Amino acid sequence: MLESLKPFYHRSSHLGEQLVADGHITQEQLEEALARQVQHRKRLGETLLQMGYISPAVLGRYLEAATRCQFLELADYPIDFEVAQQINEQRARRLRALPVRDRGEDVLVAMSDPLDLAAIDELQALLNRRVTPVLVFEADLNDAINRVFDVTRRAQGIIDEIGKESAPAWEIEENEDDLLASAQEGPVVRLVNSIIAGAIACDASDIHIEPQEDRVRVRYRIDGILADQMTIPVNYRAAVISRIKIMARCNIAERRRPQDGRILFKGSGRDNDLRVSIMPTVFGEKAAIRILERTKTLNNLEQMGFFPEQYRLFDHFIRRPHGMILVTGPTGSGKSTTLQAALARINSPEINISTIEDPVEYLVPGVNHTQVDPKIGVTFASGLRTLVRQDPDVIMVGEIRDRETAEIAIQAALTGHLVFSTLHTNDAPGAITRLINMGVEPFLIASALLCSVAQRLVRTVCSFCREEFPATASMLEALGVPHTEGFQPMLARGRGCPKCAQRGLKGRTAVFEIMPMTEEIRELTLRRESSAVIGEMARRQGMKTMREMGVRKVLQGVTTMEEVTRVLSAEE
Repeated sequence: MLESLKPFYHRSSHLGEQLVADGHITQEQLEEALARQVQHRKRLGETLLQMGYISPAVLGRYLEAATRCQFLELADYPIDFEVAQQINEQRARRLRALPVRDRGEDVLVAMSDPLDLAAIDELQALLNRRVTPVLVFEADLNDAINRVFDVTRRAQGIIDEIGKESAPAWEIEENEDDLLASAQEGPVVRLVNSIIAGAIACDASDIHIEPQEDRVRVRYRIDGILADQMTIPVNYRAAVISRIKIMARCNIAERRRPQDGRILFKGSGRDNDLRVSIMPTVFGEKAAIRILERTKTLNNLEQMGFFPEQYRLFDHFIRRPHGMILVTGPTGSGKSTTLQAALARINSPEINISTIEDPVEYLVPGVNHTQVDPKIGVTFASGLRTLVRQDPDVIMVGEIRDRETAEIAIQAALTGHLVFSTLHTNDAPGAITRLINMGVEPFLIASALLCSVAQRLVRTVCSFCREEFPATASMLEALGVPHTEGFQPMLARGRGCPKCAQRGLKGRTAVFEIMPMTEEIRELTLRRESSAVIGEMARRQGMKTMREMGVRKVLQGVTTMEEVTRVLSAEE
């Protein structure tokens, strides 16, 4: 909602009390939602929706009363696409409005802020009709705009169009001049733009364009899972890859060696930084594109998925004046996001924070970000050496990959700096043994390390099709939860809806394992004990494993048993 609706949303206590008085929620549910609202800094109505305590229809009635505008559940409304496309996608997103029905005497327009008179005037002038605004949830509006201007369908239409053409002669010889000309043809340009725009519209993190023997497969990674989107005729493989190379400023004549590039792509009202990797395969070149939104709002540390006791412990360590904090996990487990949220948490005018990253994914205001560039000699090690001469209070190293970087980082931690970094290990105890295996002396690790944190990302139950059900004895046994008389917790699952593409899961949250560096663990480190021995000691001292924290999220209805098993089975 925009400014005109904020006063209503900020009267959280009034809304909550009214919902309790009308019997829609209990006082206990209100208190739980208020606590979560403060932690996540979201509106109470939105929080209650996500927790499944009220339905969109119920909240809509209260919004109608506050705005004196009709509320419309846009997710199930039959939108007239011809009417909706009377304005372009950019204007729809800028005005946060979409025409949905021509009623003869007026045009019904869905708006997230139906009190925005300037937007209504602009729409009436554009449509040359009287406009009747109706109130919709902003998330529903964005989904509707995505459906109306369905870039994936648009891409498929282009594929169908070019699929009727015969194979170009250049596909056989792959002449450089012909490739360049073909890559700049209208259909190929529109197809590549549509593939990228489609991925951005559905919040994909990666695009994979993969040549097969008889086709080219396009997949998006959404919430950590790859899903097929479309296929491109094999005779257009070279043209599509060449177009991506041109956009990424790669060498289109080079087809035997891997290449990397970057694209600044403006679409769906957002600026996106695309990191492109081109790799030769048996059937031709494959393109993998990582999508980074330049204007993406950085998550608050409270929103990352910590349980309260974990949050207090982590918050304590990131406020220490010196020492090292390591976040571990595989690629794509959210390590960088956690560290950038931690930097944002402690950022203030009194301290100097500098980073060396590859790549720079988030820009934190007031933080000095440096990009690794091996071509000019800027590596993690060389960049870190320079950073320690920049009078930093806090240093963030994107990743410790070798002994040199590890030793410089540890020396910085021992000489009065707070150092954050990441490692690729399966669990928190594994960080110690990984550093030892790199060749770092155990006494340096024991002296510098404050804590290590392991994390994974699990998909969350879709809040729009969420339903609760009682856990059976076999489910509790699978979760490792003792089944006692009278104990039957309610679990959650998604039925599947358009919001979550019928998956029942939408969005992700992190599961954490935090291991403080205690005296006992320091002693085990000095003795070069294995990560299993260190982990056993940490558990005896109260550390909760990622598996235990994942089960706790299942019991709270945040995610599902199947999802926790899928993500954490390798750690069992």
